[in-house]
Amino acid sequence: MSIQIDWQAFTPISLVGGLMLGVATVILLLGIGRIAGISGIFSSLLKPKRVEMWQVLFILGLVISPLLYQLARPLPEVAISTSVPLLVGAGLLVGFGTRLGSGCTSGHGICGNARLSPRSLAATVTFILFGIVTVYIGRHVLGLL
Repeated sequence: MSIQIDWQAFTPISLVGGLMLGVATVILLLGIGRIAGISGIFSSLLKPKRVEMWQVLFILGLVISPLLYQLARPLPEVAISTSVPLLVGAGLLVGFGTRLGSGCTSGHGICGNARLSPRSLAATVTFILFGIVTVYIGRHVLGLL
């Protein structure tokens, strides 16, 4: 088995998106001292405590940005070739893992590692290893993927 990277998918717009994510993360951290962990921000909106305006704006930005992008270029086509129960199960496992790991891939992988957090480094290595194991089992043992 070999991994192939579609180098045509890496465009200047990909670079701009990565830069915007990095800048937004820095602004949030330096501006108000908060981490741009999407799962934590989203879950805080679901709790019955006082919601801060920056949290609402952050989630709105996630929803609105593809719509703004679509004004300039068509959105890429998304093809999902797996079953709905498998997607639901995967989503529930991701949610469980996010709570168990005290954060998501964006919080640990981008923000935590940038702050040289040992906990985030361990979490990111764990995400990657279990992702590899899951794909291997799904493809080669169960034939699902």
